[in-house]
Amino acid sequence: MNQQAIPPTAQFLAATKRAQAAHIVSGLGSTLFFNITISLSAALIVFLGYGFSQHIVLWLAAIILSAGYRAMTARRLARFNYIETDPDYALRFMSFGALLSGLIWASLPFCVPDFSAAGKDATISLIMVGISAGSMIRGIGYSQLSMAFAVPILLSIVVWLIYVGESSSAIMAVDVLGLMIVMVQSNLSAERVFISNEIAKLDATNLAQSLEIANEDIQQKNRRLEVLANRDTITGLANRMHFNGRLLGDIAREKTIGGEVALLLIDLDRFKQINDTLGHSAGDALLKAVGERLSNTVGEDGLIARLGGDEFAILVSGPNARWRCRDHAEALLQESLAPIAFGGSQSVIALSMGLSTFPAHASTAEELLASADMALYDAKGKGRRQIREFDPGLKALADRQSLIEQDIEAAIRNGEVETWFQPQIDLQTGAIAGFEALVRWHHPRLGFVSPPEIVAAAQSLHLAESLTAHVASSVCRLLARLPDLDLSEVTVALNVSPREFALYSVADMLEQISAQHGINPARLEIEITEEAILDADGAGEQLKRLENAGYKLAVDDFGVGHSSLAYLISLKVDRLKIDRSFAKGVAESRANQDLIAALVGLGHALRLDIVVEGVETAEDAAVLEMLGCRMAQGYHFARPMPVESLIAWIARRAEKKDARRAVA
Repeated sequence: MNQQAIPPTAQFLAATKRAQAAHIVSGLGSTLFFNITISLSAALIVFLGYGFSQHIVLWLAAIILSAGYRAMTARRLARFNYIETDPDYALRFMSFGALLSGLIWASLPFCVPDFSAAGKDATISLIMVGISAGSMIRGIGYSQLSMAFAVPILLSIVVWLIYVGESSSAIMAVDVLGLMIVMVQSNLSAERVFISNEIAKLDATNLAQSLEIANEDIQQKNRRLEVLANRDTITGLANRMHFNGRLLGDIAREKTIGGEVALLLIDLDRFKQINDTLGHSAGDALLKAVGERLSNTVGEDGLIARLGGDEFAILVSGPNARWRCRDHAEALLQESLAPIAFGGSQSVIALSMGLSTFPAHASTAEELLASADMALYDAKGKGRRQIREFDPGLKALADRQSLIEQDIEAAIRNGEVETWFQPQIDLQTGAIAGFEALVRWHHPRLGFVSPPEIVAAAQSLHLAESLTAHVASSVCRLLARLPDLDLSEVTVALNVSPREFALYSVADMLEQISAQHGINPARLEIEITEEAILDADGAGEQLKRLENAGYKLAVDDFGVGHSSLAYLISLKVDRLKIDRSFAKGVAESRANQDLIAALVGLGHALRLDIVVEGVETAEDAAVLEMLGCRMAQGYHFARPMPVESLIAWIARRAEKKDARRAVA
């Protein structure tokens, strides 16, 4: 029977009945032993006072037989599990046995010659009253049974006292009757307390069970969420987010104890070709096979992660971490000579690997990653299928970074770091849909410095706020000019790394600059670089403030990082920018077409605008429009330009548009 169909009160009633029956059965042995012992004492008193009496012998035999009957009944009820399955039946049978014993005790005065309840046989009367009181006390769990035994005995005493006809006997009869009433009331009250206690225990048990079930459910969900949050869905290895956290933790631990951390970055050669020619299912099968090979080789000696695409990482910490990691790399290089079976095919997959160690090559997680990445690119540049270890002696890149950091503060202050803008185009109408602000710097000695180098240097020198404020001011100045160019509704996007939210109040800075220039926040879009996301919780409060203030939120380079749907929804992102790697050559890549179509579908499902970056040909633009993309940017439409060049470009477009209208 489904217990959920039974009302809770019915469940409690049945459980209480079972508890009453179990309570009675548990004490029945001692009750019957006490009953027989007292009956022997009563018989002995009669024998001493009156001599041998056949009636008393028969009475004593009846007591013993009734006790045997009650014991057999209890054994039968327990044997056939009536206490659990039908407690009402069990209670009725045991109450009948108690009534039988009570009636036999009530007959005792009739077996004593010339019984005088208040005279010479007062001892017998006292025994009968005492055994009745004991029954009431012992049977507090179920009053019906105790009263079935005690009431006939007490009524027998009352009748004999009244029968005597003396005033003192009548008074005693009233006293016994009063005692019986008090005992009955006390017994009923005790039963109610017993039932209340049982219901309270049942409530507590049910609550404990409910909490246990809820706790187990929460733990199961947490375990599933932990797997989803920390594991790559294709290979089952650690994902980028888990890897980043582990890398930070290992470096912090080894920095404290003076240990070593080794990082090996691994790139699969020809993966894109396999993905493009055999399809994503074959690519996924290859990634899974490579993950299994890495796991079999490294075992439990290090953390193995898939960072995205065809890039894997092995993190080894502790004593001799560099040499242990180097041994794993050599073993993997040998293993890579054997073909890998995947998706019905097999191929020899070459691996390129870059190795760096903490503290020899880096002092932070970012530096360690950068060092390993440089070593990896060095391996690729030198013929692939190689292991290259970061060489601190190669100081060209370090010197370049040092020179950038040396001059960047003055360059920001003097306006040498410029803000250029790249238009975003509506693919259906060809109209300008927005702009993206991009930082540019032409260094007097180094030439053009790449945006990642600029941002990295600014963050390293704690100039991130100055740099972003400088770019934000340029954005606001452009927004102030756009209404005169009939572009009052378009937005301008500003890139902000989520790491900056931990360094200063991005929300305060943007609100202050927007207010200074009188700019509507709805026209300024904040782009968060997906690849750089490490701690969404740390940025959550400020992003919420920006959202409430009316700023638009976008995720840049979507598809190459590790954003989750939960993250996109929780931040109420307005726009996704699909990374240029998916748009390049999309007209000729069915795989990229399928991926972009899926991302467009995701955007529609979440009510997000989609912007595709890196569109370089008319064919790619046409395919993207066919796939449902509404906006795009790239060299096919326009390169990034300084603001004055951008204004001239907008004016030329307007002139051409007017000329076409005039011809039409």
